[in-house]
Amino acid sequence: MKASLTFKLLARIHEKRGRLVRVNRLVDLLVPLIGKDCSILDVGCGDGSIGFLLGERLPRARVWGADVLRRETALIPVTLLEGTSLPFPDDEFDFTILIDVLHHVDNPTGLLAEAKRISRRGLIIKDHLLQGWLSSRLLSWMDRVGNERFGVSLPGNYLSESQWEKAFAELGLKKCFWKTDLKIYSFPLSWICDRSLHFIARLERTHSAIA
Repeated sequence: MKASLTFKLLARIHEKRGRLVRVNRLVDLLVPLIGKDCSILDVGCGDGSIGFLLGERLPRARVWGADVLRRETALIPVTLLEGTSLPFPDDEFDFTILIDVLHHVDNPTGLLAEAKRISRRGLIIKDHLLQGWLSSRLLSWMDRVGNERFGVSLPGNYLSESQWEKAFAELGLKKCFWKTDLKIYSFPLSWICDRSLHFIARLERTHSAIA
């Protein structure tokens, strides 16, 4: 009971003190990586807050969402997904963005491959970095605080930087941008959650994947 009440309290603090700061900071990071006149698919869009703000900041962009859970309050149009398959033709979008999505799926490389297939210009990923023996527990705790109440799957597929690099190479993706000092939380959450546990990357296709 005490643990449950603690998580509810932390989730409330995250919602009031952390969520809006995080969303706006992420949009600040995304805008320079995306062209002004482009189509964007936000995979795992949740309530569509990030996609909606991107549409406001990039008024000529066309933003669509996709998620396994479609919320009635979503701020952008959402296509319902089943598994890691993305029901869109090849090269349908200029960019696919995956914000804290890949560590929630059982087959992250499969979803990355699908995102590559439908993206003409590239992928933008924000996800977690496994660094040190305590980071897995901290990242798992952060995920529970932010997502458990929404019924989001929490398999905890966290990767180190070298594991991300290997996955990108195997899929024929190259890094064009990589940043870890994101500062996406306000105090006091920043003291616990920021550090170097997050990255944002822009990826583009190479000529071929590693066989």
